[in-house]
Amino acid sequence: MEQLLEWMEIIEDIRQHRKVRHNIKDILIIVLFATLANADTWEQIADFALWNEGYPRQYIELKNGVPPHGTIQRVMGMIRPENLQQLQLKWQEMLGSGEGGKLKKIICVDGKTMRSNKRKGTKPCHIVSAWSREDGYCLGQQAVDEKSNEITAIPKVLESIGIKGQVVTIDAMGTQTAIVETIRKRRADYVLAVKGNQGNLETDIRLYFEDPKVCEDLKKGTGYKKSVEKAHGQTEIREYYQTGDVGWMQQRGKWKGLKSIGMEKKTIRKGEEGKEEYRYYISSLGEDIGLFSRAVRGHWPVESMHWHLDVTFKEDANTTLDKTAAQNQNIIRKWCLGMLKMIEIRGGKMSLRRKRFNISFAPAQFIEELMKI
Repeated sequence: MEQLLEWMEIIEDIRQHRKVRHNIKDILIIVLFATLANADTWEQIADFALWNEGYPRQYIELKNGVPPHGTIQRVMGMIRPENLQQLQLKWQEMLGSGEGGKLKKIICVDGKTMRSNKRKGTKPCHIVSAWSREDGYCLGQQAVDEKSNEITAIPKVLESIGIKGQVVTIDAMGTQTAIVETIRKRRADYVLAVKGNQGNLETDIRLYFEDPKVCEDLKKGTGYKKSVEKAHGQTEIREYYQTGDVGWMQQRGKWKGLKSIGMEKKTIRKGEEGKEEYRYYISSLGEDIGLFSRAVRGHWPVESMHWHLDVTFKEDANTTLDKTAAQNQNIIRKWCLGMLKMIEIRGGKMSLRRKRFNISFAPAQFIEELMKI
């Protein structure tokens, strides 16, 4: 906690000092603790602080008592998101054990729209995030006005974080030559989904893998992997194919560092019924079916993170209009998401939403346990 409070000095306070009644450090601690303990709105955050005022006072001054919810929201709208992101990264790096340093990490990039952050004449805030699959936290993010601007935001996110030696995964919208240039310039690899937005690229790759001989040869060699999972009354069979045979591709020169193409075939069986889904990819990876399949499946955590923001933290119901305050709340929620995964409650499996509910009954106990990890 002492280290965390010390790092908070990087947060610039742009208010007029003679008018400041509540320290920015105090407000950040209140918002972080309250969000962890099931508070979603600014009013709930202030209520949490009032009911649990004694515990935060062990660490922060609160010289003029608990700030009202309007002050909390206004101050959160004055903090530069990049500074708050830096604070969150320092916390996560402190927790890192350094294990798995030789393992290539999967960095998943995806965007999410904050749907309630909109009023007549304005567009909702859309945030592009880079999520580390292995570390389980957000490495960086960039806010844009709408989803179509993801293409320009992705390079900015990638340039703001360390991706050297890692594997970047992006959905089909981000499969752009300029984004590939950025990834390779920063000495990282990519596994990018391909759909109809790239002309004939998807068609060419699909027709290639539709050749039965191609798939049979890959199955006999090292370019094939299969996994079977059973859950929720259904069976999911995932088959991964990867090949370095790309010399025939007319468009290969457009994609810097392109070394392989791949396919994921997912078969879902429930009782007598079944359906098949196919996804296609381009990649700078050499023939390595283990890493390729890990990258393809590894893109799921960023989508799971977005799901948790909506379901666990009710982000889409939050009507904060101030774009900066909304973006800072988004950073705090992602920070708390990582914390919730670390906290164990009664030694059993528990949804993160239920964990927040439990923490709200005894926040001091669980936050103290978290600070000892």
